[in-house]
Amino acid sequence: MIRFLLPLAIFIVLVVFLGIGLTLNPRQVPSPLIDKPAPVFQLNHLHDPDKIMMSKDNLGKVWMLNVWASWCVACRDEHPLLVQLAKTGIVPIYGLNYKDERDTALQWLRQYGDPYTVSIVDSDGKVGIDYGVYGVPETYIIDKQGIIRHKHIGPVTVKSLEDKILPLIRELQG
Repeated sequence: MIRFLLPLAIFIVLVVFLGIGLTLNPRQVPSPLIDKPAPVFQLNHLHDPDKIMMSKDNLGKVWMLNVWASWCVACRDEHPLLVQLAKTGIVPIYGLNYKDERDTALQWLRQYGDPYTVSIVDSDGKVGIDYGVYGVPETYIIDKQGIIRHKHIGPVTVKSLEDKILPLIRELQG
């Protein structure tokens, strides 16, 4: 009898864990990098490959890092909002072009607009891995000391911008 109860008990435990997992929001995956220094990088500019941007270039200012790619359908959804945000000048937006072809990425920005102060190229995805990128788009808010203060998974929406991102940026700029 016990040999039948053990598999049944294991099955019930698995069903409970599956049920709990199905109620979780995948966009709220906690990042182990929150409140830790942003990973160090040195990458070429998308528009001018002879220029290099280093993560330390932004020390002393609050900035947004948006991970995007021309092949990313969800990036198209958030892109008009980023273009609009860039026009306000509230925060500099830097683009991390992730695993993309340079010419295709440049064409995409010409077609949809370029909200980025600078877009840098992560063609092999190593910097994305350092940042813990699950998929594109993802957006990070980094403070004046180079500490990651927020990670937004998926497209930035008006609601996420108004409810979380902009209040945090204003607080950090304070």
